[in-house]
Amino acid sequence: MTTVHRPDRSHAALAPSGFTDIAAGRKARNRIATVLVCATMAVACIPLVWVLWELLRRGLPALLDGGWWAYDMLGQISSESGGGISHAIIGTLTQVVVTTLISVPVGVLVAVYLVEYARGGWLGRVTTFMVDILTGVPSIVAALFVYALWVTMFGFGRSGFAVSLALVLLMIPVTVRNTEEMLRIVPDDLREAAYALGVPKWKTILRVVLPTALSGIVTGVMLAVARVTGESAPVLVLVGATPAINWNLFEGPQNSLPLFMLQMYKEPASAEVLSRLWGAGLTLVIIIGALYLGARLISARFSVKAD
Repeated sequence: MTTVHRPDRSHAALAPSGFTDIAAGRKARNRIATVLVCATMAVACIPLVWVLWELLRRGLPALLDGGWWAYDMLGQISSESGGGISHAIIGTLTQVVVTTLISVPVGVLVAVYLVEYARGGWLGRVTTFMVDILTGVPSIVAALFVYALWVTMFGFGRSGFAVSLALVLLMIPVTVRNTEEMLRIVPDDLREAAYALGVPKWKTILRVVLPTALSGIVTGVMLAVARVTGESAPVLVLVGATPAINWNLFEGPQNSLPLFMLQMYKEPASAEVLSRLWGAGLTLVIIIGALYLGARLISARFSVKAD
């Protein structure tokens, strides 16, 4: 009985040896690049994990105290146990909320103008140039500008609202830049399809472009919020510290988490002072994380409705 040898029809047999060598080289380079990227990511995560671990290890005992969230430092001595940080939390939240309410509409509208209407005009170029300048302005310069304008020229006192005005100067350029990048990612086909159906441009932007880029816009806004929440220069220049809760953003001293941390840093070192210092830092991280998660959930909900 004669044995019939069938030809091998695998890709390796059909492909010339040169192509096989090229494919093997590409796979090897791909594996090397993957290993390098993963190793670089691991190296970048080391300081982040270390900082979070130190915050949890040193600050968590303060947060587990029930009075930390419920009481302020009125009548308390920094080197002794007791009191809480509610006055600094309230001050931080009120200042950041007012800053966000002013900055987000302005930043989003400026980004919409630059992407949808400017199209290389002189006003668009000037606006882009000014946004670039504001992006590099140090926080102390913004604080001194607001102090010279709001306190010295207009005669208003130092207050939490003055801090919010300085934070607005820092938050608007970040919001504009992030929103502008997200709007440019939206495909032009979506705009052209809406125009073909007779939808006006303003309604196309409102109902098509912004909902499509909403998730990225919210992420950029939260990055801007995280940047301004931890700023210490404006609170040092524009508002005084107080151990009591102050809900009035327009009058009187008002504490905040960065200012409280600076106060604890200036105190003589002791176990209670260090615990409050690390606890305030961990509280700030928790607040930023909670705001970010809440904003992401809201943006996801509205994105589903837009679809």
